[in-house]
Amino acid sequence: MSETFCDLAGQSCKPCEGGIPALTAEQAGEMMKQLDDGWVLAGDASYIEREFKFKGFAKAVYLTNAACFLADQQGHHPDIRMGWGYCTVRFTTHAVNGLSDNDFICAAKLDAMVKG
Repeated sequence: MSETFCDLAGQSCKPCEGGIPALTAEQAGEMMKQLDDGWVLAGDASYIEREFKFKGFAKAVYLTNAACFLADQQGHHPDIRMGWGYCTVRFTTHAVNGLSDNDFICAAKLDAMVKG
């Protein structure tokens, strides 16, 4: 995987209806190098997750809304948990029962939004 973080964030998700293999743990580990250090790869490489911490409720809501907007634009929808002072975003590709490039594209785009 020779893409850089900027390259990943500049890509768009491609529709996934299954029929492709999920990324292997090794492939997912390589892709993790392109994301913010806050992302965690599940032990079985089935999802990536990042918890964002805030002082208060409003910023957690704002990030939740931004993640939802990004997901809608990309057609790739994460699981999101939020409450006072936190927002946790988890990406996985249900159609392949694991991770795909789309998960890393969306994570990189969210990283760029947060840094932006």
